[in-house]
Amino acid sequence: MLSEINYLLFNSVLLVSFVACAVYLAFFFTQKEKLRKIARRILIGSGILQSLYVLSRYLIAGHTPITSQHEVVVFFSWSVTWAYLSFHWRYSVKNFGTFVSVLIVIMLIIAASVSRAFNPLPPALQSLWLPVHAGVAVMAYGFLALAFCGAVMYLLQERELKSKKFGFFFSRLPSLEALDQLNNHCLTVGFGLLTLGIITGSVWARQAWGTYWQWDPKETWSLITWFLYAAQIHQRFILGWRGKRAAVMSIAAFCSVLFTMWGVTYLLGGIHSYAW
Repeated sequence: MLSEINYLLFNSVLLVSFVACAVYLAFFFTQKEKLRKIARRILIGSGILQSLYVLSRYLIAGHTPITSQHEVVVFFSWSVTWAYLSFHWRYSVKNFGTFVSVLIVIMLIIAASVSRAFNPLPPALQSLWLPVHAGVAVMAYGFLALAFCGAVMYLLQERELKSKKFGFFFSRLPSLEALDQLNNHCLTVGFGLLTLGIITGSVWARQAWGTYWQWDPKETWSLITWFLYAAQIHQRFILGWRGKRAAVMSIAAFCSVLFTMWGVTYLLGGIHSYAW
């Protein structure tokens, strides 16, 4: 019974997320305020359904559902959804939801394209540190994904202003200052969570393998990603980097996030490849 509910829940997540994205895109083109409000409500529905889907997998598997490719991508999508909704609760950034909803749909398509099978939990993962470390890390990626979306919007708007043609994107995107502040907020929260994720991972590694750090490929790339974001924060707050350079750094650092999640597993392997 639970398996059937789980199957229906994921299909519902796909459908509702597609509808939310479609309505956001319709708002982006028409700029009818009513559509934006509808899209946000539908996205909240998607977030609730994603939460129920994660909960149903937990009840079936008996452990935190973040140990397979499908589960990690769904959890990533869930974290982006709620990171955006929490951000929108405090700040309003014009058409930000359109870009975020497209990213969410892309991730859910990836999740739908891989096996949804429930895999046995490896002995190394049978720990209370699993939901703490993996959960915090993926939540960090959610906020860093928002910074990535904001950076893409910044570059599009900056290009419009630089060309002085004031075309399609100019009237539909926020000011450069608003987008830079968005980048700063999401980067600060995401970097804090990423730091906590690495610390908890090190403590877990000490408990499981007797050492805090093994220079496994995924550990190494996680550290590289951390240094990229640390460098960006340093450049912003110490040297005063803003604008285009900060946006480019956000995009480059997020590419490192994606490589840490997927590239390392497929290309480099290592002891952290169990999730795939």
